[in-house]
Amino acid sequence: MMILSCLTLLLFGLFILIYFSDIFVDAASSLSIRLRVPKMLIALTIASFGTCAPELAISFNSIRTGNVDMTLANVIGSSVVNILLIVGLAAIVKPIKVKTRTTKKELPILVFITFSFFILICDSLFNHAHVDGLSRADAIVLLGWFAFFLYYIIMTAKHSPKEHISVAKFSLKKSVILIIISLVGVVVASDIVVDNAVVLAECLGISQKIISMTIIVIGTSLPELIMTVSSAKKGEFDMAVGNIIGTNIFNICIVLGLPILIYGSVSTASFTVIDNLVVLISAIIFYIFGRSDKELSRREGILMVSLFIIYYIYMILN
Repeated sequence: MMILSCLTLLLFGLFILIYFSDIFVDAASSLSIRLRVPKMLIALTIASFGTCAPELAISFNSIRTGNVDMTLANVIGSSVVNILLIVGLAAIVKPIKVKTRTTKKELPILVFITFSFFILICDSLFNHAHVDGLSRADAIVLLGWFAFFLYYIIMTAKHSPKEHISVAKFSLKKSVILIIISLVGVVVASDIVVDNAVVLAECLGISQKIISMTIIVIGTSLPELIMTVSSAKKGEFDMAVGNIIGTNIFNICIVLGLPILIYGSVSTASFTVIDNLVVLISAIIFYIFGRSDKELSRREGILMVSLFIIYYIYMILN
């Protein structure tokens, strides 16, 4: 009876998630047209920060209760899932066109911040006597990079051409209201999906490690997954790409940096250099594939998903 109940709620949560994500894409697109700002900026801010709400809540709760591995799994796993799985699947559904400005500015910023994260977390690479970890000083560096990212967004918005490109589906007021309602719906629906998926896994005897790195990580990435695939299907490529870039930067700098700044240093010994390296490689692949022909092709999407599967098999077996 418990399994049937969890399965029903899980499917209901997925339905609500898909429904509200579809509304969000249309509302965010309308907002960018009404405000005459690039859709990439809406994706980098409202979309990415809003869909990170589940990860941020989990991160604060897990560090506060001493479950550091959950926080790290949340950020490391989400960063890999967002690029290799989500962007890969979106490209398979419909090849994603990437603008020249994105390959010259937003994607390099993502690679740079991810590289900085890799250097900060892998202490043992530079001193074998040290255990890998993140300190308050590291958190300040990450938050500093996020401040730089926000400055870039503000400057970009200030100097963006104010062109009315297409007809907005909703009015300005309705767009804002629908964005707020759909974001709340997405977050609540993702909580329903994750909570019931965890209970279902426990009923079926699946280990906590697998729950953490699969159901919870992939579950909290469902908003990004649905929104990115939905955006790609609608041809809203700036929304699809910008959502993932902004989400990964927010995950690394805020979801990880803010709780560590508040609660103090954490050890990351449970995660190997390979885990951290995959996060960096994912960002580099995103940049390389996006830059080639200014498009993420179906073949590249298949390769990204394949790399995701290989990494997850390695992680689970080790």
